[in-house]
Amino acid sequence: MRLTTKGRFAVTAMIDLALRSDDGPVTLAGISERQKISLSYLEQLFGKLRRHALVDSVRGPGGGYCLARQAREITVADVVRAVDEPLDATQCGGKENCKDEERCMTHELWTTLSAKMYEYLTSVALSDLVEQQLKKSGGEIAVLKDARRGGSGRAKAMAVSA
Repeated sequence: MRLTTKGRFAVTAMIDLALRSDDGPVTLAGISERQKISLSYLEQLFGKLRRHALVDSVRGPGGGYCLARQAREITVADVVRAVDEPLDATQCGGKENCKDEERCMTHELWTTLSAKMYEYLTSVALSDLVEQQLKKSGGEIAVLKDARRGGSGRAKAMAVSA
C-alpha cells in the first residue's frame, strides 16, 4: 500500500482545520493558501469528508468548515477511508487472485501488513497530530488569516482537548 496524494492532502487539510477550528469555521481558500493544495481538489476531498461526517460545513458570511467531532475522536484511518484511499497492501485487493487467479505465495505477508497499517492509522487521532504540530512550533502556529478576516500574523493556538 502506498498512501497517495489524496490521502496525504486530506490528512494535512484536517490537521490545518483542527489547528484553527477554535476560531470558528475555516475556509477552504485559507487551507489552500497555507498548505499549497488546489482549491478545487480540496472541494472534492471535503465533499467526501462531509459525507463521512468528519467535517460540517457552515454557509454564508463567516462560513467554512469545522470538525464534526472532537479531534480526539477522528483517526487518521477515518480520514484516509473517507477519501476512498485503500488500506490494502495486497496486489489483488484482498480477493486472493494475485497470481493467475490463485493466491500468491506472499499474500499472507501483504494481508498482515495491511492489517498492521490499519491498526496503526486507527491508533493515531487527529488531536495527536495537532499536538505534534504545536510542540514543534512551541505552542504557536503561523496563521495566514482567511481573506474575509483580513491580514496575516501569528496567533497562539488553543490546546486541543484530548
